[in-house]
Amino acid sequence: MAGTAGKVIRCKAAVAWEAGKPLVIEEVDVAPPQANEVRLKILFTSLCHTDVYFWEAKGQNPLFPRIYGHEAGGIVESVGEGVTDLKPGDHVLPVFTGECKECSHCKSEESNMCSLLRINTDRGVMLHDGKSRFSIKGKPIYHFVGTSTFSEYTVIHVGCLAKINPLAPLDKVCVLSCGISTGLGATLNVAKPPKGSTVAIFGLGAVGLAAAEGARIAGASRIIGVDLNSNRFEDAKKFGVTEFVNPKHHRKPVQEVIAEMTDGGVDRSVECTGNIDAMISAFECVHDGWGIAVLVGVPHKEAVFKTHPMNVLNERTLKGTFFGNYKPRTDLPSVVEKYMNKELELEKFITHSVPFSQINKAFELMLKGESLRCIIRMEG
Repeated sequence: MAGTAGKVIRCKAAVAWEAGKPLVIEEVDVAPPQANEVRLKILFTSLCHTDVYFWEAKGQNPLFPRIYGHEAGGIVESVGEGVTDLKPGDHVLPVFTGECKECSHCKSEESNMCSLLRINTDRGVMLHDGKSRFSIKGKPIYHFVGTSTFSEYTVIHVGCLAKINPLAPLDKVCVLSCGISTGLGATLNVAKPPKGSTVAIFGLGAVGLAAAEGARIAGASRIIGVDLNSNRFEDAKKFGVTEFVNPKHHRKPVQEVIAEMTDGGVDRSVECTGNIDAMISAFECVHDGWGIAVLVGVPHKEAVFKTHPMNVLNERTLKGTFFGNYKPRTDLPSVVEKYMNKELELEKFITHSVPFSQINKAFELMLKGESLRCIIRMEG
């Protein structure tokens, strides 16, 4: 890779030209990394619902043409000025949020919400100079959340890259770049269920199943899955879910159903849907005196959380989390090691695999609700 350092690389990328239209595999030029930037060769990338959400232009400001993708594994091709932590050949996971290590959030042991590199879905350019590193015949192509991994090469701020064990299989650990770590950390880092405790998981998509996996790892005795789709329960058993509640099958609020099942409420709950009613239920279903509810899902911008103040005064705790409270550069390498030590099982999250040329099939599978994670192989 040394022969390409400092030069423009021409490679294939899946470009979204307009909202909701199939991605087009194009030849793009990828500029060399500037100060505090790294250029990567992406080997495997995964499709997350966030990519689909913004591709459909349901997110904030639509920005096209754009290269999506933010769950991936790659190898450093070259580094820009000022980059000392990484060198060509290092294996890394790109992350949609970052860790500059200088701001008050990064210096705090209690926060992972970096002031400089926190997720920004509206920004389609690099921080260093406000320009894109992607172009087609001189026309800029916008970045997505600072990663843009649906490209054979991409340029990313060094603070958004976690250096990992080079022995870790990138086609598995790439899923740790976003959703799986978010759910896992919500349970292990924020809810912190004691061994033998009861945990309710609201929403059994990939993030919710990762939260259940966290409860399994923590040694919870009962893991209650809550979802409006009863078909999800069978698969959820693989992630440690022991019981299932479909709110549509009950005439009373689901929090009352769970309280009856658990003699007053669960010890911990983790909400992974973004639905405001589910958030309220998740909070109100935890036991008074010690129950902790953790909100993971992102609600509609007009949503309002309402609960009676006595629910708080009776010593229930409500918490939120961002990326499972993991600091990307500091903490993700140890999550990879959980997989390498066979403590964390990633294979069961990966339901499909397609070559890069069939990336639109990955979108189809997710839109049909048929995939948890589809791995996109950049080569072959």
